[in-house]
Amino acid sequence: MLPLLYRTPSKVIGLVVGFLLFLISFASSIVFGVTEIGLAEVVQSFVAYDVTSNEHVIIQTTRLPRALIATFVGANLAVAGALMQALTRNPLASPSVFGVNAGAVFFIVLALRFLPVDSLAVLVWIAFLGAAVAALTVYLLGSIGRDGLTPVKIVLAGAAISALFTSFTQGLLVLDETGLQDVLFWLAGSIAGRDAAVLYPVLPYMMVAAVTALLLSSHVNILSSGEDIAKGLGQKTAVVKLACAATIVVLAGSSVAVAGAIGFVGLVIPHVARFLVGADYRWVVPFSAVLGAILLLNADIAARFLIRPSELPIGVVTGLIGAPFFIYLARKSFRGKGGS
Repeated sequence: MLPLLYRTPSKVIGLVVGFLLFLISFASSIVFGVTEIGLAEVVQSFVAYDVTSNEHVIIQTTRLPRALIATFVGANLAVAGALMQALTRNPLASPSVFGVNAGAVFFIVLALRFLPVDSLAVLVWIAFLGAAVAALTVYLLGSIGRDGLTPVKIVLAGAAISALFTSFTQGLLVLDETGLQDVLFWLAGSIAGRDAAVLYPVLPYMMVAAVTALLLSSHVNILSSGEDIAKGLGQKTAVVKLACAATIVVLAGSSVAVAGAIGFVGLVIPHVARFLVGADYRWVVPFSAVLGAILLLNADIAARFLIRPSELPIGVVTGLIGAPFFIYLARKSFRGKGGS
């Protein structure tokens, strides 16, 4: 089956259209909210910022940082999912398979339970540490055995570590039920209340990992054709796999550190990107980044209005979008195996 955009000029046009949709979504994220602010006021806050204007303060200190966080987190999770699905050759793979979400949340709950932590900036780095520890553990477990790291083993290791850290988290919450409210948004995933100070410390890691993903895309194409073929073409498959795994850890781990456990972006978006441009990861990666940012920006807008005046965690909204898609993929994979 040919991709929807199967010619290079069409892909370029599609990417431009996607970027324009992203700009519209970004602007909408700044304009729409509980406090009604017109587009002209938004522009005015950039060209002639007035510290005495309540609208200008809201735009510059709350909505703009929130839109930036949604952009980078959505793009990173989508690219991480695309690389993970290529690395594991599993259409159901997503960043949560590495146990990143569960590891980050567990470390946050652990810190809130036993350490005098009251700074969100500190919690960000604790979450990043938890994500890194979980991912490293999954990698080591998946590498055990004569055949080394394999797609099936790393998926099983990820599922086991996710279940383990989730159990630890639930155990800590049972011991300290009063601390549940402190970690609720981390458990469900949210960008509400985050500001630029949370994003900027991990932004360099996000950017380096995104560039690395683009540089790896051509190698991922070769690896996707099969390990034997890749080795026959002279590719050092172990190096490529390790580089992909490290990139996935940084992309997904930094995103979880900033916004908590946001699921399904890394599952859904890579499939949409491949539907549009095929299996060429030189195009899948940039399309995934743009589409992931669009999805999370619009999910954040929806989170503000679905139960207004209260606000849903953005992870709940992505769950509403992604859960049916996950069930569809699972049923499709099951039927495919049954017919083979």
